[in-house]
Amino acid sequence: MQRDARVPDWERRLVQAVESVRRKPFSWGTHDCATWAFDIRRDLTGGEDIAASWRGRYRTALGAHRVMKRLGWDSLEAAGRDLLGTPLPSVLQAKRGDLGLGGSEPAYGVCVGAKVAFVTSDGLIFLSVSDCSLAWRV
Repeated sequence: MQRDARVPDWERRLVQAVESVRRKPFSWGTHDCATWAFDIRRDLTGGEDIAASWRGRYRTALGAHRVMKRLGWDSLEAAGRDLLGTPLPSVLQAKRGDLGLGGSEPAYGVCVGAKVAFVTSDGLIFLSVSDCSLAWRV
């Protein structure tokens, strides 16, 4: 998959997205790790909404897994490879605005420097880029 070019004000949009999530409660299907990360990808590139096929179609973790299965994915990694293409050769190559997959319970996040921001049911958390198993260029 060829990446979309970033919009001129992508850095401002990234900062706004991270700040806005501090005030927005987690919600399966509308504001979870995948919808948030892929919304940021869309907003930074002006590209397509790759989360449209599942947004609002589940309200629980189990529902999310069922929707993923219906879409042909057995994991978040499989979904990422299908939607985002080939990951970077090393997660350490991730730069601000790129997407990562990581955490003890795999989730999508957005690189904000040496850290990756993740939306969780406990709020916004930041992990080291090295805590990611995969990363994709945005």
